[in-house]
Amino acid sequence: MKQLTDLIPLLLFFITYQMRGVTIELGDWSHTLDGIFSATAVLMIATVAQVLITWLLVRQVGKNLLWLLAAVMVFGGATLLFRDQTFIFWKPTVFNWGLALALAGSHLFSERNLLQRILGSQLHLPDEVWFRLMCVWITNCVVVGALNLVVAYQFSEAFWVSYKLYSAIGFTLLLTLVCALLIAPHLSENPG
Repeated sequence: MKQLTDLIPLLLFFITYQMRGVTIELGDWSHTLDGIFSATAVLMIATVAQVLITWLLVRQVGKNLLWLLAAVMVFGGATLLFRDQTFIFWKPTVFNWGLALALAGSHLFSERNLLQRILGSQLHLPDEVWFRLMCVWITNCVVVGALNLVVAYQFSEAFWVSYKLYSAIGFTLLLTLVCALLIAPHLSENPG
């Protein structure tokens, strides 16, 4: 469920983009939504809000969410500063490939992979299952990052925005399902 709630900033990005051309008026202030740039600003604000709400509710923020916040702020900020959507187009690829590298690096240079370090206190799984989970995550991140670039450079901006939302939901559900199938046989072995 948490993975789906993490999609809220992306959903707000999508909705804002779809409302391009609409003028919002608040008293003396008005702003006409200008597509990718307004959507990027909303994505940035929503991601900051997501981090703050997460911290207020559970008094901690996961590293993955902090890295996502950093990526959104850097790439979103560059998009707005230079008025160039190329930066926001690259954000999903850089984030996913960076996560894939972090996962692979943690496996190569430490005793436990990153997933095992993060979830090992909650799940007690054999090493080979942790390895399979890591491989699934790395594959997912590499594929998602590559497909993002294909769509960004081969299709229209509007198509890319829609693709981002629907592919994020689809890949999140697929990743969750595959991980559940890998973990399920070992849940009965976990202590109460």
